[in-house]
Amino acid sequence: MRIFLVGNPNVGKSTLFKELTGARIIISNYPGTTVDYYTSRMNLNGNRVEVVDVPGIYSLNPTSEAENVAVRILEGCSDKDAVINVVDGTNLRRNLFLTLDLLEKGYPVMLAVNMIDMLEGYGLVIDLEGLEEIFGVPVVGVSARKGDGIEELRSRIADRRSVSLEEVLNGCSD
Repeated sequence: MRIFLVGNPNVGKSTLFKELTGARIIISNYPGTTVDYYTSRMNLNGNRVEVVDVPGIYSLNPTSEAENVAVRILEGCSDKDAVINVVDGTNLRRNLFLTLDLLEKGYPVMLAVNMIDMLEGYGLVIDLEGLEEIFGVPVVGVSARKGDGIEELRSRIADRRSVSLEEVLNGCSD
């Protein structure tokens, strides 16, 4: 099993990667610095699993070298793997376009809504259970910077199930 951390640039994927794996990496948001990708291992229920920090992308239709690299990495994903779509909770609408792309391609998606601590600071709350119902995939609120929600994310990885975009759309019409 592998875990792919996928999301738009600057949503906290690398910070979450570091939190999950304990890897010591330099995180930078300068253009061109995240075209390379990072891999490490984490312990999940007594098993060592590979975690891949995929370069930031906006869609699965590549328009840049970083997106080309990300799409090539994801081509190796199987239904035994987990694609954790890290989204910025403070800019949810823009981030969910990639979520729909991932579901359409049939990837085994989970959502990690990051920056929950910032939302709380603004007095805002995201209905995580509502998102889970709408998309039909596990949704976990996290603060990668503070380490909040990481244990819940770890426990939900083993419980995930893959859904297609068709299943999501059919669920919305009920």
